[in-house]
Amino acid sequence: MAKLAVPLLIFFFLLSCIPSQAAPPLQTPLQTPIQKDHSTSQYIITAYLKTPLMPTKLVLDLGATYSWVNCDDYISSTYQHVPCNSSIANSLSAYGCEDICDGPPGPNCANNSFLFLLDKPLETVDYKKVNSLNDALVDYLALLNNLGSLSSIDNFIFSCARTGFLKGLAKGVTGLASLGNSNLSIPVQINKAFSSSPNCFAMCLSGSISQPGVALFGSKGPYNFLHGIDLSKSLLYTPLIFNPLGRDSDSNTHRLSPEYYVGLTAIKVNGKMVAFNKALLAIDDQSGSGGTRISTVVPYTKLQSSIYKAFTLAFLKEAASSAFNLTTTKPVKPFRVCYPADAVKTTQMGPAVPIIELVLDRQDVVWKMFGSNSMVRVTKKSVDLWCLGFVDGGIDGPSIMIGGLQLEDNLLQFDLQSQKLGFSSSILSKGTNCADYEFPTRKV
Repeated sequence: MAKLAVPLLIFFFLLSCIPSQAAPPLQTPLQTPIQKDHSTSQYIITAYLKTPLMPTKLVLDLGATYSWVNCDDYISSTYQHVPCNSSIANSLSAYGCEDICDGPPGPNCANNSFLFLLDKPLETVDYKKVNSLNDALVDYLALLNNLGSLSSIDNFIFSCARTGFLKGLAKGVTGLASLGNSNLSIPVQINKAFSSSPNCFAMCLSGSISQPGVALFGSKGPYNFLHGIDLSKSLLYTPLIFNPLGRDSDSNTHRLSPEYYVGLTAIKVNGKMVAFNKALLAIDDQSGSGGTRISTVVPYTKLQSSIYKAFTLAFLKEAASSAFNLTTTKPVKPFRVCYPADAVKTTQMGPAVPIIELVLDRQDVVWKMFGSNSMVRVTKKSVDLWCLGFVDGGIDGPSIMIGGLQLEDNLLQFDLQSQKLGFSSSILSKGTNCADYEFPTRKV
């Protein structure tokens, strides 16, 4: 039977309670390909779990507290349950304890077993059919190192999940990989296992149908791409901001959100300032709404309704100017601004449209978005369009949520120790792209 419990011990006590084997020296960076699934617009990493190690596809989520894996068919000789009298972390406000397993013993059920209150399902789950409390497990996780072999964490903590939580995930995906600001995320657990490596990770999302991008853990560079290009030298930096009212907060306890925010101060289109209520760019300390969040599970950037209206009007005006001479046509949902594809010129930076600039904490710290990151090609039946890849996000939640399209072919470095974001803007301007990362040859 499950009952709610309150953690009192510190995170490291849990690790000391569980037998472990010595991990091999870290050859940084640890890395994994990121493949885009175009049917869902999800970004998928491949990690190695279990004993023996098995490749496991997980959807990448920058905003999740911890990773989870479908355990209905989980087979490993090394997994262990987490005892109820241990503490996972103080970042989770509610979890359960399974005193007596009321089903077949296995990964999903054990006596005296800690339970996660599973968060971040990508689609609504019917909790009448699927249990929201799921067993926490400890097992091996391994990623490719720069020598082409696998480096492992032998005490990787994650949550089980039932098959019902896979609803809406890409074919072949069996769980979710957390890259959030949490003690239980993959980058933070890598840093705890290999403390000599920096608490830092980078990612470069590819929009290619066949060629993956990359996630890199435990290194601030170099990040070597084809033609000898080191993208760690091309970064601008801005502070990372953390919402004080995360999803695990309640009326008595405020907990930082695991999601990453940046301090956007203005938006420009074709060099001209977009006029809107700048107060929306701040995080409300009473509700946690507002601000600018980065997301890998939202396919297109969402803008609060009033910002979206001002932004699209500014874009329409500049696109109609003599520099571009573009005339809109009937849009295709979810987009509201579309142009005939044959009317839009193509450049090295994608469709020739007005440049969008996100001005961050200083006037000289600007994230530039060219046509490759602002426009979506829509082709179906007799329709062939370029559409503005920004959508109306309504009035609740973050005022701006920067989505996957806008992140593609940009290198992002999340320095969790210094709490800053490094960003490159489009690396197409450097003559490379995220599919050009030089992965080491895999050693069997």
